[in-house]
Amino acid sequence: MGSGQVSFGRTLVVAPHPDDEVLGAGGTIARLAAEGEEVFVAVVTEGKPPAFDPEASARIQKPPAFDPEATARIQAEARKAHGVLGVKETIWLRLPAAQLSETSHATVNAALLELVSRLSPQTVLLPFVGDMHMDHQLTFISALVACRPHQAEFPKLVLAYETLSETNWNAPYLSPPFVPNVFVDISDHLEAKLNAMEMFASQVRQPPHERSIATLKALATLRGATVMRKAAEAFVLIRHVV
Repeated sequence: MGSGQVSFGRTLVVAPHPDDEVLGAGGTIARLAAEGEEVFVAVVTEGKPPAFDPEASARIQKPPAFDPEATARIQAEARKAHGVLGVKETIWLRLPAAQLSETSHATVNAALLELVSRLSPQTVLLPFVGDMHMDHQLTFISALVACRPHQAEFPKLVLAYETLSETNWNAPYLSPPFVPNVFVDISDHLEAKLNAMEMFASQVRQPPHERSIATLKALATLRGATVMRKAAEAFVLIRHVV
């Protein structure tokens, strides 16, 4: 990322759901792409009909609604957002959203291992293990399995990003806290991040909701101020092999 700085190189951003990658690393993605790096986004889950459980169905009057049009709409929004950021390729792993805990751990591991093996990224950005959403926690664990350093080629830099309304809604003193120790200056790329998030019209909310554009800008300003920059994204360092 410039002379004298750590080079991210080919980067894979792993998102449990569409928009997590923009919330947590949109500015970093835009900066890397602008500097000529290849950035790939892997979206792990998509909305699917709930698995049929006869016992559960007997206890409820109406099963949870599933709207395939909503899933298609969110994926279209993601493609537009990734175009704004300069993502080279978006990969959809199509595992069931909010059902990763019911999905075989080996299945999730294998999907991410195949991806890491095929792309050979130098850097991988992951959701934080302490996030409240179980999909985030399980994505983190399986991605670390896929990035194990016993392979011939493995990611030399692994960072965990923060996701508004997930990272900060965990149980204080009980869940792992997000204490960032890596900051990426996105002063020149904050607008790209905000524009990309605006592409997710179905997910954006009005202030003071955390999924609002104003809140996203405020977080970037706060993270930047802690390192004397106009805007930054914060990460927790998981591994860095020099």
